Amino acid sequence: MITSRSNAAVKHVKKLGNEREYRTAVGEFVCDGLRCLREAVTCKSAITAVFATSDKLDEEFSQLPITLVTQEILEYMSPLKSAQDVVFTCKLKAERTVSPTARNVVLDGIQDPGNVGTIIRSAAAFGVDSVLLVNACADLYNPKTVRATMGAIFRQNVVAVTVDELQYLTESGMTLFGAALDDEAPRLDRADLANASIAIGSEGAGLSREVLSLCKTKVFIPMEPDTESLNAAIAASIIMWEAYRD
Repeated sequence: MITSRSNAAVKHVKKLGNEREYRTAVGEFVCDGLRCLREAVTCKSAITAVFATSDKLDEEFSQLPITLVTQEILEYMSPLKSAQDVVFTCKLKAERTVSPTARNVVLDGIQDPGNVGTIIRSAAAFGVDSVLLVNACADLYNPKTVRATMGAIFRQNVVAVTVDELQYLTESGMTLFGAALDDEAPRLDRADLANASIAIGSEGAGLSREVLSLCKTKVFIPMEPDTESLNAAIAASIIMWEAYRD
């Protein structure tokens, strides 16, 4: 059982949670919680280490490399304030290719990791093929992003792209709709989203000029007058559901 913060494995996990550059350099990221661990196992993800306070995990996860730690160490290792019952590490996912004719969601400059993670979770629920991150979105492997996906990070294809790469996709057949607060745009419930991809911007800035220029048209979510714009994750989920039912 590990009882010291100076243990090499503890230092490694702590650094994975704190430093994006380190995650990239070693090719691993840190996750927490039994639900996330079960999803990783189901998806046959490359789990590299598991840390828990109880050996009861051996009954369910006997195939995994489980190391016992004290509760204090587990809380220290956890990258988030509210530590759950298990912390584990995985290899970074290999990005798959993106089909321009598939149903994709483009996240444009969404910097809140909770929003990015929630959108990825909704994308998995509504059959989105790929989530594309453009213009300095939150890090996919930020622990807050990972937790917000609730395990969907292991199922959903997520790819970081440049604006030039996004342009190539639109030139190769991607029909891109841009979500915007524009009453002159088609209402979401009257747009044909069946074979379209959707671009979502941040709450404050909306879609960037570069991404908006690649959109075939804008769409807007009808709301009551004088209401604030929706949270990016909520807006994205509404749009993905609308496209899912088409």
